[in-house]
Amino acid sequence: MGYRIALIALGCPKNQVNSEQMLYLLSEAGHELVGDPAGCDVAIVNTCGFIDTAKSEAIDHILELAELKKAGLLKKILVAGCLSQRYEEEILQELPEVDGMLGTGSFGEICTAVEAVMNGDKPLLFADKNGPIEEIGRVISTGPGWAYLRIAEGCDNWCAFCAIPGIRGKYRSRALEPILAEARALAAEGVKELIVIAQDITRWGKDLYGKPSLAVLLKELVKIEGVEWIRLHYLYPDAFDDELIDVIAREDKIVKYLDIPLQHINNEILRRMNRRGTGDEIRVLIKKLRERIPGVVLRTSLIAGLPGETEAEFEELCAWLREARLERVGVFPFSPEEGTPAAKMTDRCDEEEAQRRADLILDLQAQIMDDYNLATVGKIMRVLVEAKSRSGLCSGRTFADSPEIDGTVYFTGDAEPGTFANVRITAVEDGELAGEQV
Repeated sequence: MGYRIALIALGCPKNQVNSEQMLYLLSEAGHELVGDPAGCDVAIVNTCGFIDTAKSEAIDHILELAELKKAGLLKKILVAGCLSQRYEEEILQELPEVDGMLGTGSFGEICTAVEAVMNGDKPLLFADKNGPIEEIGRVISTGPGWAYLRIAEGCDNWCAFCAIPGIRGKYRSRALEPILAEARALAAEGVKELIVIAQDITRWGKDLYGKPSLAVLLKELVKIEGVEWIRLHYLYPDAFDDELIDVIAREDKIVKYLDIPLQHINNEILRRMNRRGTGDEIRVLIKKLRERIPGVVLRTSLIAGLPGETEAEFEELCAWLREARLERVGVFPFSPEEGTPAAKMTDRCDEEEAQRRADLILDLQAQIMDDYNLATVGKIMRVLVEAKSRSGLCSGRTFADSPEIDGTVYFTGDAEPGTFANVRITAVEDGELAGEQV
């Protein structure tokens, strides 16, 4: 029997892929998938449990569904993903409205969970989070014209501030052939841009071949007909080698946009973070990338206010940002995550100070990003079109913009979503680019 089901996907791109896999399994089982949980048999929340804001967002969604259930507009609530993996006992105790849970090793059991809750049971499905990656089809929920391509699961880096290895398990690479088969299928569906994702794509293949082999994978991906852009998230700085840099520089399909989570530049803070490598090595890498990949756009994420970060170490980070002029920077105030070594460090600044430092970095970075945007005025740039209004105003992204985190180009023209357009940039408006199709 088919049920009416709504799925709410929260969190990172990796989680989005898991949501797409659950949608596929539910669809194949004959269930009706809808966008609004009101009037549904089952609502599923695929949660993030990484930082406080993400946890709060997930709990807010669960409480909203609980209100629908109380009003008789929803029968059952299932919670999946990182929050349930991390806080199973707490959810059971504090959110009695939840009818069942799935951990990060059990996305493939979603249909079993749906049948169980509809039969009055309370399924708690927590398979081995370190188990083999299940090869499951997907209902693509992104685009038009682009999709994520997940190449690995889990993480072995154990950064001192991060709970992900404990939630998602050890690093496991997907095998080469299933990745290529999925990429070919996506291309056949009209996907022009593949965004290669994992917690750390630079280490892909180490568990399969004894050494990191991302360059090998990229050499095969660029051969796929129909794929025109390949974007890389996330490349860890310590695992770059010359072969990988050469492939990125040589292959036109690999967009010259690299997301490299650096977190900091000070040697002592990096050591406390349990990051491999030093600030000096990061400086050398950035210089090498600039020299060997002309026009490369670099994105990073940083943490402000880690325990032990003094004003001097924070100023070193700011001075380096002014010097390195990274085009894209995201910054988070330090969040002490339960069970991580950094949460036990006592010499941390208060939350307000950590937020102040993060805001200062954003202010500093805003000028760098404005300068980058202004330098594009007058240029003709290739844009992947994502939307088109009735008035003929189109919007899309250049190679320098990853979806949902970077900027948008708004332009006049007749291009269709999911295709490419050449756009002359004519202005910068509120941090976004404006232009006209040529």
